[in-house]
Amino acid sequence: MSKKETEKKKPKVAKDLSGFEISIDTFGEISSNLQIDKINEFLNKNVDDKKLRDREDIEEIKKKTSKDED
Repeated sequence: MSKKETEKKKPKVAKDLSGFEISIDTFGEISSNLQIDKINEFLNKNVDDKKLRDREDIEEIKKKTSKDED
């Protein structure tokens, strides 16, 4: 595969994050086309955080974020 073909190919992302793009400029500043709040909601809903596993209210938090999306 040539270098140009690999650059044009976009990575697979979850359906909730379709169209998500992120880049880092020469100064190390991160820019994204999605708001950080939406990214955090997605991560809270779909990623298991080992530090929060033992919290009693974690299921309530997950339910709250999923209701807010509807």
